[in-house]
Amino acid sequence: MIKSPLPPSHLFKVLQNLNTGPRLALDKSLRTIQLRMAKDEHVGARHFVKEELPRIRWANPALDIQVVKAGAAKPQTREKQGEQQDEVMRKVVKPTMEVEYENGTIKTMDMSHKWSTTITKELMDVAGGDAWKAYKMAALKAGHPLLPGEERERVVAAGGGAQRGSATGKAGGALSRRKGEREKEVRVQEMLDAPDRPKVGAAAILP
Repeated sequence: MIKSPLPPSHLFKVLQNLNTGPRLALDKSLRTIQLRMAKDEHVGARHFVKEELPRIRWANPALDIQVVKAGAAKPQTREKQGEQQDEVMRKVVKPTMEVEYENGTIKTMDMSHKWSTTITKELMDVAGGDAWKAYKMAALKAGHPLLPGEERERVVAAGGGAQRGSATGKAGGALSRRKGEREKEVRVQEMLDAPDRPKVGAAAILP
């Protein structure tokens, strides 16, 4: 009896995802990356943390990467400094990413209203170095997407635009019909109120 092959294990799937190209290696002169975002807001930034950040950590094991979420529950052992940081983070109005270099240079990126792959590409453009530039040039020249999932997001974005266009067209058609009906009602009322309109029926014999 031939046994069917076992399905891939969870570990295999995790490693396969982490090793999916391109390798997101960052500049060696980076010191830290810090993401600031609200706990239950900022969908694109949350997807970035879930989908793209593990691959970045995997490719840069020595890099200090911090994710600070406003509104997160405080552990009982958190020091006062951490509590003050949380208080500041509650005032976050948009998700940001700070990239700090060893020489003290800090670059800040806005992550609001962006796809997770867009955030990744912007980070790589800032700190990806020559290897990313060479990969990007080759991929664009060949007409290939830069990151996995990019084509799916394009389709979703295009579908959203088509839906908005369809909705706009339907709304415009309904508005045009309502306008035509109102104009027709006005013309009928004007005709009925005209002083020279001939009288018919009972109105013809009443004074």
